Amino acid sequence: MSFRRYTPLFLLAFLASFTPSVWAAGAHLDLTNSVVGFAAIAIFILAYTLVMLEEKLHLRKSKPVLVGAGLIWILIGSFYVSENIPHVTEEAFRHNLLEFAELMLFLLVAMTYINALEERRVFDALRAWMIRKGFNYKNLFWITGFLSFFISPIADNLTTALLMCAVVMKVAEGDKPFINLSCINIVIAANAGGAFSPFGDITTLMVWQAGMVTFGEFLVLFIPSLANFLVPAAIMSFYVENKQPTAAYEEVELKRGALRILSLFLFTVATAVACHSFLHLPPVLGMMMGLGYLQFFGYFLRVTLPGSLARKKALAEQQGDKERLARLGSVVPFDVFSKVSRAEWDTLLFFYGIVMCVGGLGFLGYLSLMSEVLYGGWSTTTANVFLGVISAVIDNIPVMFAVLTMQPEMSHGQWLLITLTAGVGGSLLSIGSAAGVALMGQARGYYTFFGHLKWTPVIALGYAASIALHLWLNAELF
Repeated sequence: MSFRRYTPLFLLAFLASFTPSVWAAGAHLDLTNSVVGFAAIAIFILAYTLVMLEEKLHLRKSKPVLVGAGLIWILIGSFYVSENIPHVTEEAFRHNLLEFAELMLFLLVAMTYINALEERRVFDALRAWMIRKGFNYKNLFWITGFLSFFISPIADNLTTALLMCAVVMKVAEGDKPFINLSCINIVIAANAGGAFSPFGDITTLMVWQAGMVTFGEFLVLFIPSLANFLVPAAIMSFYVENKQPTAAYEEVELKRGALRILSLFLFTVATAVACHSFLHLPPVLGMMMGLGYLQFFGYFLRVTLPGSLARKKALAEQQGDKERLARLGSVVPFDVFSKVSRAEWDTLLFFYGIVMCVGGLGFLGYLSLMSEVLYGGWSTTTANVFLGVISAVIDNIPVMFAVLTMQPEMSHGQWLLITLTAGVGGSLLSIGSAAGVALMGQARGYYTFFGHLKWTPVIALGYAASIALHLWLNAELF
């Protein structure tokens, strides 16, 4: 993990070694070779080092970046006040804040729906179905992989990975080799599935909201993403034992309204896509409207709950089902705001901190330098492939936000390439994506950094195959 910890230092020190271009356009100063610039870099490195040490320090990753973002912008603001041009920093900060606000509200609605579906036991029912079918280990390996690949474009890669890991942990309890292989497969599949949908990962959402790729254009990444999953999965499957799990069968009853909430979620996604594609309005408008759908349905569930309970209790008494009577006695009304409160606030606040930190470094001029080094000195394809590998070490959110802020001159095919590489590059290491980090916590002792690292060469084959397929199949976009 030491490589990941110090990579921001290497990159920023490398960038800082270049001579700045004295003044940027207008009143926007280039401070890349100033005390303010170096201090901002030091703050960012310190904050990100604390993020990397999250597991050891038990310090939530949002805390250091929130403080770091504040300190960076205070430094910038102080300097611009001394130059008597404070309005420049105010406008820049508001611009970054608006970008974050749109993405945050979008993610908040998606997380609320996912929490509602989880509370209505939709995911529990899926897990129970897989156990009931009595699949062997090889079946389970492929089924959880394909489900991860096809669910993550809608439910996001993190949620999907956690769900599938819960299935594997339940079915193959105590079998460390199988759980480790399955978790690696799930992380790869969830990240690959998330790469061909704006809803599959924060980075793809950022690219879509920025207008670099339209909703339909993400689909051209389907085959490259599928190859990214299938190549390592096919090799790893030879090492899966062909034996039967011993998990006990579990009966799961969906809570009232579960499938209707799933339908509302899909309708919400459709509303967001329509707003963006046909009306050229931000997708967040459709998502916030979708939150209204859920609130109205929550109201319907509350007002009709007494009548529904009375009918179910009468039926349970008639059938003599005491267990169901006990369950019905503990039913509580559906509350939308409790689902909002259960959103991943640490992730959302971490996202805010990263956006503001990177935005501040960009305002100082470091992203222009990075763009000059990567996209000026290297070929665009090489730069985008390299950034995909770096995303496995640093994290794909700051990498993608940096690219979007730099706005290098690239063809449509190259924007799709950086979307693909930033999305699937994180699979190279267990710490390279939110899905991998989350599974290391959920399957502690079974899925580990070194257990994943052992398969990195195989995963790299999938990474290379996905890039080659994109360059070949979508050559007309370059």
